Amino acid sequence: MAYTFQFRDVFAQRDAIVDGLVLTLELSAGVIALGFAIGVMVAAVLVYGKPWARRIAAGYVEVIRNTPLLVQLFLIFFGLPSLGLKLDVITASVLALTINLGAYTAEIVRAGFESIPKSQIEAGISLGLTGPQVFRHVVLLPALRNVYPSLTSQFVLMMLATSVVSQISAAELFHAGSIIQSRTFRDFEVYTVIAVLYLGLSLLLRMGFSVCYRLFFRR
Repeated sequence: MAYTFQFRDVFAQRDAIVDGLVLTLELSAGVIALGFAIGVMVAAVLVYGKPWARRIAAGYVEVIRNTPLLVQLFLIFFGLPSLGLKLDVITASVLALTINLGAYTAEIVRAGFESIPKSQIEAGISLGLTGPQVFRHVVLLPALRNVYPSLTSQFVLMMLATSVVSQISAAELFHAGSIIQSRTFRDFEVYTVIAVLYLGLSLLLRMGFSVCYRLFFRR
């Protein structure tokens, strides 16, 4: 059966694709920044916190990592209004994605913290460094260097996972593609374009993270 490819109808609605692409980038940047901050704090609690705090942090990580992101998103967007807390689409999307990324980041960073020898920490203290200085220079930076490939891979996966928020009608890239498909019925062409754009975003992110590695860790 012959099939005639017609990308013209898809590119005719490039404004919608660009808007979706911009929102995907904004979501990704915000979620990565917030999720990284939460992940570092939770990882620090898991490794250095008091027993009761470690149990809470471990519970958060286990619950999030063992339930689907889509369920977490629906629970926040559709479930919280039952408790009197209604969030708009973007806020719910950022909250769900951030909570999810924070848990995965915490496990990755925790492994990095545990890779730092205790003798190295003791050496920093013996040199007169304060607690925050030891954490920053002796623990945090070397730990992040050790887990950097895994950490940045998780960030790229989260960028791709932003497509999930299309299920609550967040107008990101995948949602834009779905709308165009419903108008043009050019399924193959639409989703080929969307796939290529996601691939391009992934490669750009990896390049950016590679530059960051050279700036912060190769010194």
